[in-house]
Amino acid sequence: MMTKKNKRLFLLDAYALIFRGYYAFIKNPRINSKGFDTSAIMGFTNSLIDLINRERPEYLAVCFDKGGSKSRSDIYSDYKANRQETPEAIKLAIPYIEKILNAMHIPILIKEGYEADDIIGTIAKKAEKDGFETYMVTSDKDFAQLVSEKTFMYRPARMGSGNEIWGIKEVQEKFEVERPEQVIDYLGMMGDSVDNIPGLPGVGDKTAKKFIAEFGSMETLLSNTDKVKGKLREKIESNKHLGILSKKLATILLDVPVNFNSDNLKTEKPNMDLVGKIFEELEFRRLLQNFEKVFDSNTQRTTPKKENIDNEKKSSEGHQFNLFDIPGGGSIDFKSENKNILSSSHFYQIIDDSVGFSLLKEKLINQNSFAFKVETTNLDPLNSDLIGISFSWEIGKGYYLKIPNNNNEAISILNDLKIIFENSDIEKIGHDLKFNIKVLNNYDVNIKGPLFDTLIAHYLINPDMRHSIDVLSETYLKYKLQSISDIIIQKGKNQTAFNNVDIAVQKEFSVECSDITLQLKNHFNNELNNSNLLSLYNDVEIPLTYVLSSMECEGINLNIDFLRNLSKVLNSDINNIEKEIFDQTGEKFNIASPKQLGIILFDKLKLIDKPKKTKTGQYSTSEDVLSYLSNDHKVVNDVLKWRSLQKLLNTYVDALPKEINKKTKRIHTIYNQAVTSTGRLSSNKPNLQNIPIRTAHGKQIRKAFIARDNDHVILAADYSQIELRIIAALSNDSNMINAFRNGEDIHQSTASKVFEIPLNKVTKDQRNNAKTINFGIIYGVSAFGLSQQTNLNRSESKDLIETYYASYPKLRGYIDSQVNFARENGYVSTVLGRRRYLKDINSSNAIIRGASERNAVNAPIQGSAADIIKLAMISIHKKLSENKWNSKMLLQVHDELVFDVPKHELEDLKLVVKKEMENAYNLQVPLVVDLGSGKSWLEAH
Repeated sequence: MMTKKNKRLFLLDAYALIFRGYYAFIKNPRINSKGFDTSAIMGFTNSLIDLINRERPEYLAVCFDKGGSKSRSDIYSDYKANRQETPEAIKLAIPYIEKILNAMHIPILIKEGYEADDIIGTIAKKAEKDGFETYMVTSDKDFAQLVSEKTFMYRPARMGSGNEIWGIKEVQEKFEVERPEQVIDYLGMMGDSVDNIPGLPGVGDKTAKKFIAEFGSMETLLSNTDKVKGKLREKIESNKHLGILSKKLATILLDVPVNFNSDNLKTEKPNMDLVGKIFEELEFRRLLQNFEKVFDSNTQRTTPKKENIDNEKKSSEGHQFNLFDIPGGGSIDFKSENKNILSSSHFYQIIDDSVGFSLLKEKLINQNSFAFKVETTNLDPLNSDLIGISFSWEIGKGYYLKIPNNNNEAISILNDLKIIFENSDIEKIGHDLKFNIKVLNNYDVNIKGPLFDTLIAHYLINPDMRHSIDVLSETYLKYKLQSISDIIIQKGKNQTAFNNVDIAVQKEFSVECSDITLQLKNHFNNELNNSNLLSLYNDVEIPLTYVLSSMECEGINLNIDFLRNLSKVLNSDINNIEKEIFDQTGEKFNIASPKQLGIILFDKLKLIDKPKKTKTGQYSTSEDVLSYLSNDHKVVNDVLKWRSLQKLLNTYVDALPKEINKKTKRIHTIYNQAVTSTGRLSSNKPNLQNIPIRTAHGKQIRKAFIARDNDHVILAADYSQIELRIIAALSNDSNMINAFRNGEDIHQSTASKVFEIPLNKVTKDQRNNAKTINFGIIYGVSAFGLSQQTNLNRSESKDLIETYYASYPKLRGYIDSQVNFARENGYVSTVLGRRRYLKDINSSNAIIRGASERNAVNAPIQGSAADIIKLAMISIHKKLSENKWNSKMLLQVHDELVFDVPKHELEDLKLVVKKEMENAYNLQVPLVVDLGSGKSWLEAH
């Protein structure tokens, strides 16, 4: 490799890194407080700063496409015709990326009618002649054709792997070629579905490498097709023109009319202030800290040696960040405009003796409100011990009460604090108060009085943003909190427990959180008021916190023996289905492997002519693909059955017993109030909201959830068609309202109207079609979508939808009004004023805009249903508490509530539950609740 004296030039393929950055965050997009998706900008900038930090390049440029490749489009009009439209978030990201590059004084290379590949290729070869070693920074394999003694591919880190540098040796190994330029022949033979390069029919990766080894080039292959055997010979001979065309399309141009002046590509010190302003606008606070650290360092880097890259792959030690790890954190003191504990005046005090404790109690009892935070031995509130509690009621001041390890002493201290925590006149402020409530409940301390939870408050203010305390602190207070990684000592996969850290460090960390939570409370209270969300917050979400805490502490009984027997049954059924699949396919294979399954279904069995493929080029065996084929092919139907049973077995039957709490012998799910954008609750550890109910085996899982004992039963209360009732009320459609008021079967009533037949003449198929469209309208069903879900063709489906709207004339007007409101205001609301923000409602991309338009209709309906059942839960919980019932509310699953009830309370409780649920909110149509009871959840449902 090169020496220190070599001149090094780094050329970045902009769009390759931008797309890579965007999709790195696709499951967890980075949305800032303004609702702007910054994923693409963050991903690209991470890679850029990482490169600069590692390599300290002397010469650097970023190359962009502009207008596509004119020369390639001229010879093949379908070049890149399969490319999906660039995501809206990337389009909006480009101007910011260009601003960042300009502020960093990094040259941008661009030429109308040429791709970045061609610009990079041309510059790299010109630089070679001037004695440069060039590193092409990209993950695009096409660049391998340019690799030489002086030109390398630099592939950025991804998914925890280190950077890779491809020289001649690496290219030879990866593509099984003698010379890198043979990669062009390889690409031409294989083709490229992404760029729509046709390639030679029937030639894939292995065959292309075989041909390269045997013939050396495309031209030699095409001149010696007599040496190719079987049908492949015929395919190649009749498509020689495609081979020549594909090689031309795959060849990176080296003659783009661009000048190479190395002086113009020298790296310069960035405009730190301007970069800082851009990063602050984007809310890249941690990234800014890393940026400043990188450019404040005087460390010089030498050649990026391959052995160093290999070491990075083997070790995660040292400072390394990539697309999947947001930079920042650690104990390094970065320069930043953000305040932190070192730069801010504060007074935090330890309370660890009786005199201090007495003074603390005296001060607390005289406060109108205070912020607090519990510190525990682990993050399971039902199985952890208290380490300490921090308190703050004045900005910049706070106290840390150390809790002794001795359990009796700890209980004694908590008993003394009861008078404060259970004082209904004192407001308690915290972040994720439900966790704190559950921890204190272990010590028989029941928090009472008004609450202010900054997690829940921010969820209402900006539901699509992250709600962690550190993000909120930096976003709204410009203050960087210490992270837990700053506090604990890392030891491989283990770490020193927080309770073993010096008490002074505990104090600074914990009280700082309470102090910041207090400050956020003051900010969010105004935000809630300005957005007309105070009523939703105070009357629904905060009371619900108490309800959920109680439900989570209570837990539910589980029949382990039943699940063990069910596991045996499922395993037997799975084995039988496997045998049937292997008999039908003629061989054994890994059914769980999408790759192996795809080869069996589409190469061996050839179920369809043109199977759908994934981005990686393998056959797609996704649920929707297989479901489409299942009616025509038994083997596909069996595969779907196999998958379904495996999911039940692994997710529930074998997994649920492991979730049983050792102390209570019950299952304790955790309900998340601040996750879904619609306002619905979600459940995890374990998730009890996705247990299937439509399949026979799925129903059996509910049979495992049983009453406390033989003297108790399970009661299930379920809203009947609540979403349809809500849309009837919101749209004010008299036909739909009257159907509900008259107690008609809404699906039968709809079928009667759209098919223009009397109610008593409606067939089962007609009712099912009406049911599909009733629920489909909420989700913006199209004629195509309806035809996929029913026995109707697309034309019949289109007519049915039009007739449906004619039958309910105000419904279409309501849908249009919702979309128009969203376009003007950027959000829609539920019946209680909960907002769903729709940042893409005015997008120029029709697909993205269409999704937001559907959400504009659906979100108020789903969200209103969520609001209503929350009101019912609060009301029922209040009744149970006030009247000292022994019955307990255990679960909420979408539109259903589940109770554990002493048999002697059952009939009375049914009346209470039905009354409170049906009267939780006043709509123009009646709310109807179905009740059932039994020994298990299944019997009660």
